[in-house]
Amino acid sequence: METDSAGMEQLKREFRKKLFGRAMGYALRKMLPAPLGMFFSLMRYRPYFGKGVRSLLHGRVNVAVLDSVSIGAAFASGAVSTANSIMFLLSITELLEEHTRRKTRRALSESLAVNVERAWKVEDGKETSVPFASLVCGDVIRIRDGSMIPADGVVVFGECEVNEASMTGESTLVHKAKASTVYAGTAVEQGSIQVLITALRHETRISRIMDMIDRSEGMKALMQSRAESLADAIVPYTLLSSVCFYFLTSNVTRAISLLMVDYSCAIKLAVPISVISAMREASQRRVAVKGGRSLEAFAEADTIVFDKTGTLTSASPSVAKVVPLAGYTRDEVLRISACLEEHFPHSVARAVVRQAECEGLVHDEQHAEVAYVVAHGIASSLHGQRTLIGSHHFIFEDEGVELTPEIQTAIDREGARSSNIYLAIDGRLAGFLCIEDPLRPEAAGVIRKLRAQGISRIIMLTGDGENAARNVAEELGIDEYRAQVLPGDKAHIVQEFKDRGHCVIMVGDGINDSPALSCADVSVAMKDASDLAREVADITLLSSDLRELIALRRLSRALLDRIQSNYRFIVGFNSSLIALGMAGMLSPAAIAFWHNASTMAVSARSARPCLA
Repeated sequence: METDSAGMEQLKREFRKKLFGRAMGYALRKMLPAPLGMFFSLMRYRPYFGKGVRSLLHGRVNVAVLDSVSIGAAFASGAVSTANSIMFLLSITELLEEHTRRKTRRALSESLAVNVERAWKVEDGKETSVPFASLVCGDVIRIRDGSMIPADGVVVFGECEVNEASMTGESTLVHKAKASTVYAGTAVEQGSIQVLITALRHETRISRIMDMIDRSEGMKALMQSRAESLADAIVPYTLLSSVCFYFLTSNVTRAISLLMVDYSCAIKLAVPISVISAMREASQRRVAVKGGRSLEAFAEADTIVFDKTGTLTSASPSVAKVVPLAGYTRDEVLRISACLEEHFPHSVARAVVRQAECEGLVHDEQHAEVAYVVAHGIASSLHGQRTLIGSHHFIFEDEGVELTPEIQTAIDREGARSSNIYLAIDGRLAGFLCIEDPLRPEAAGVIRKLRAQGISRIIMLTGDGENAARNVAEELGIDEYRAQVLPGDKAHIVQEFKDRGHCVIMVGDGINDSPALSCADVSVAMKDASDLAREVADITLLSSDLRELIALRRLSRALLDRIQSNYRFIVGFNSSLIALGMAGMLSPAAIAFWHNASTMAVSARSARPCLA
């Protein structure tokens, strides 16, 4: 595969080649004898004429019609040079837009692409280094320590530990052995495996994310949609004004001058180029944005909702304390908890299992089949006794385990500043585990800066208890939080703020955040978010730094400022050209030149980075 720089250089060469070709074609038409020059100019006019006719046949009087009429009027009045100038300048603006769009798509795709040039192919017991592009489904490849898995597949030999954070959002390594499924974009951190390839390139799970971003160019900003509607709406008035001016003055030249000026052309080009350029700039800052609408909403939002675990925290929980109750020992509580939790791939569950392993506590299975209640806990039977482990809500409210004053005192004393999971056996609380998940070091600073950037409401949602939630909120400077929140409740809370008239950003990372991410005006998934969260989210951070939210807010607001600035310039400059044309101070050719030159200038300015 090409590197990022090589791919961008190829795009630049193609752009320069096309630009040179169009400039040479324009120069040659001017040098040809008049009849031959007219013939080639008319041939060049055919696409513009065809677009205008098709628009009329569909009942639309839009920019394509105006372009067709203005060029045709120039031909009809004998101003072939003017017609050629209009077509040349229009082609350059189209070329500039296409080039900017292609650069953006490449930048977005390559930010997620799995770039592997060669792989070790296993055949007849021998390993051979081959170009990755030559592999097909059914081939077997060897992947060693420190290597990225380049394709989806099934392990046929060996064992390893895989970092699947890019797919699942879980930072803990996952053990893979024979018959295990592995995914492109994940990495082998320990061990060596042979993988039978089942999906390559565009068929892999990570490629679906890239395809989704590519398709999402249709998610235009509302401002962009309004600009395009306004651009088309202006066209009939431009045509009508030209006809009326001709009947009032009988001056063909001045009437054509009005057709040379088209507000809509610059408006329709400047806005999408600005949006596409901002998306490209976001990708360079390690943020993948799926559409202009997301940037606009991010700029206009006044409320941001954070999930706590994995978003405001670093998603690497650990067991800080084990508190035994009801006659059980500390080791018994930890061993039984690990025995139940080892069945489920959740970061907290893995923290419990890891702690038991570190302490050498063997937890051979002695229980019946376990049942996992999503976002609540686990239920099983141990030595004939109903055994539960899970959240405060699950244990004390759903399952009705008695919460005595003595137990509450112990919880308040030992687990006030942590997230707790509770173990109950035969209807009594056997103990609880205090889980610590360190806050991201930049989180407090990000909260302050977001508030300074105009985010008036900052809310934290967590399934933790009231005390733990309050402590985190105080440490980060968050003045509003909701504790013991269930996954479905997160979406209701987001909708509640939307119903009050707020524009809401939701930031999360887990599968249980997906309903809230879908509900928000604009949603952000963290770098290590689950596959589903990233698919649902409008924006994905490609680094683990929350400060990208600050840069994204600055970028999105700079985009809206640029669009407004472009509007003011386009209206002012083109109105001046119309006035000069009506006064006879500029010829149609001069007006066409300055109009198209200004359009190119606005487009070129729009393609520049929004942030210095």
